[in-house]
Amino acid sequence: MEPRLTVITLGVEDVDRSLAFYRDGLGFPVLERFGEFICFELNGFALALYPREAHAEGANLDPETTGTGDVSLAHNVRTREEVDELVAEAEAAGATITEPPGETDWGGYSAYFTDPDGHCWEIAAGAELFEQFI
Repeated sequence: MEPRLTVITLGVEDVDRSLAFYRDGLGFPVLERFGEFICFELNGFALALYPREAHAEGANLDPETTGTGDVSLAHNVRTREEVDELVAEAEAAGATITEPPGETDWGGYSAYFTDPDGHCWEIAAGAELFEQFI
């Protein structure tokens, strides 16, 4: 299998609430909307939203046993100031800040927040390994 990522789909409870969070709150550009399937264009791949139950059922999973698990989506930036700005933007959009911006044990600067469905995001600066993706 070729190592690449094309789409991350998040199962959400309320598609319209999540659309408002990502499109209006964070400024993600909508690529397409097919009913309750919403796709945002990111840098080189897509982020999709789909009702949680329909998403689980499409994968032949019990919707009662699925969840966000121990996964985070990371957005790396160049400066600490950008981390602060993006975390403030996310909070204004309705995110819950789970770890405020601060120094990390790996020498960088990062923060964590969750979207309205509990999907975890990290905003980080100083991770040289990932600078090629910024």
